[in-house]
Amino acid sequence: MTTDIEQAYQRGFQLRCNGSYAEARIELQKVLRAEPSHVDALHQIGLIQGFEGDFDGSLVTLQNLCTKYSNNLAVRYDLAMTQMMLGMYEEACANFRTILAADPTHEKALQQITYC
Repeated sequence: MTTDIEQAYQRGFQLRCNGSYAEARIELQKVLRAEPSHVDALHQIGLIQGFEGDFDGSLVTLQNLCTKYSNNLAVRYDLAMTQMMLGMYEEACANFRTILAADPTHEKALQQITYC
């Protein structure tokens, strides 16, 4: 069963990367039905929300994931990038600083912190 979940996740991830959001959501929902706390699937759904224009929903989803999985730097980075896009600079910069405190070599956060 675990390989089925991982395959569904990978399909969903690939579809999301290709911009096929509706199809990606279907695959990611399959993952979440089998494993409701699958952080990567939840993360991808949060990104899809933003790509589809539901910025408030995306922020809530990503913020909730950051609260629950505070050490997940990928989720925190995507939250910070979403905040930057929406003009929430103080919040984004705080998240970039949190990322760099945990991983001073985080390449993407190092690039973005220059805007803070």
